[in-house]
Amino acid sequence: MDTKSVITRTTTVAGGRFAPGHLGELTQQVPFEMVDEALSATRTTQSRLRDLPSRVVVYLLLAACLFPEVGYLGVWRKLVAGLEGITTATPSGAGLAQARRRIGAAPLRWLFDLLRGPAASTPTASSRQPGTWWRGLLVCAIDGTTLTVPDSPAMLTRFTKQRGNHGGGGYPQIRLVALVACGTRTLIDAVFGPTTAGETTYTPRLLASLRAGMILLADRNFAAAGLLAQIAATGAQVLVRLKNSRTMPVLARYPDGSYLSTLAALPVRVIEAEITITTTAGRHTGVYRLATTLLDHRRYPASELITLYHQRWEIETAYLELKSSILGGRVLRARTPTGVEQEVYALLVVYQLLRTAIADATSTRPDTDPDRASFTIAWHTARDQLIQAADVIAGTVIDLIGTIGRHVLANLMPTRRLRVCPRIVKRAISKYQARGPAIDRTSYKATTAINILAATDP
Repeated sequence: MDTKSVITRTTTVAGGRFAPGHLGELTQQVPFEMVDEALSATRTTQSRLRDLPSRVVVYLLLAACLFPEVGYLGVWRKLVAGLEGITTATPSGAGLAQARRRIGAAPLRWLFDLLRGPAASTPTASSRQPGTWWRGLLVCAIDGTTLTVPDSPAMLTRFTKQRGNHGGGGYPQIRLVALVACGTRTLIDAVFGPTTAGETTYTPRLLASLRAGMILLADRNFAAAGLLAQIAATGAQVLVRLKNSRTMPVLARYPDGSYLSTLAALPVRVIEAEITITTTAGRHTGVYRLATTLLDHRRYPASELITLYHQRWEIETAYLELKSSILGGRVLRARTPTGVEQEVYALLVVYQLLRTAIADATSTRPDTDPDRASFTIAWHTARDQLIQAADVIAGTVIDLIGTIGRHVLANLMPTRRLRVCPRIVKRAISKYQARGPAIDRTSYKATTAINILAATDP
């Protein structure tokens, strides 16, 4: 005998023209009042009530970052898909473009400034999560990447193409430099602009977000003495890689193999280590040289600092999630420099919302490393919740985890295994490059041996 099931769902959203203005469950992290305050603070609230109120346009821009594969009209259809029975506007593409220009980038930047942060609790025994804190210090990393923007005359007035083997690259690019909390991969701060300026040129604009109680991990590009002195002046500690060829004076030797030295006038402790990685394919040995402002060798052992430096790769994973998981390697939508600023801030806000949802969920299990949470599952669940217009407004019973968090916790990945992966282009841009000699693209399980090297006088 056939039976039927009837599903009845109640959807609670804003009223009238404001109904399409939501982000599914993520609206609880960026509620209506917050967006209204952003618009008020930046003086971009509509002067008269339109079919596309400014609040709705902000949510449209954020929603577009969850659906980079469709245009803004397609994003609008997803915003209203779960609003059955509610009369909504039917805007044109030109109307959406005009609305986006009307609010500009300021409200999105305001939201990012409010929402950015490490999403990490204090390092107490009950709240500590693996990889988030190390010896009472919040573990952070800084690095840069590039995003691709459309090739148009308006873009080329500000952004340039990268030089390549045959002249300029196919598209102009922008440079993004971010400060990331390694444990949760949340954004503490970020700046971006033309690629004509390098990573270290943008870094001073991030110094206001550094403070005592942090340890900043950085690669060799950030090892300029003047820049490190500026970072140290914020009260944050530094662990940075140095070039092996750099001459460092040996002022004092410590029992753990490290030694006291200086970078200009900045006292640092230098650690040199030989790291051997062994896989079934063979063995590879390399020498790492690190400098740190943590001068107490008893409290901060050299062997632990060498191991800690590996956490710097969490920022690379954050960029992977931003550029590959969300954007799918796509060119940004915006056609003007102002539009790019608007879109990038929206992208940073959405990334931060997803990462905060993940951090909140994993924090309910203190012994769970946040890197076991799948960003892709959180992203897809957020997309589903937006299409359904589900959980837009929190109920009377507060749900600390939410639907996104429950999906993440139900699908935790195994504890990360030590592996080595080749740093190569896995999909050749040119078919002629693809015909070159075979490259071993296999990821291997590995074991690591660390040998602290005794310093030799230069």
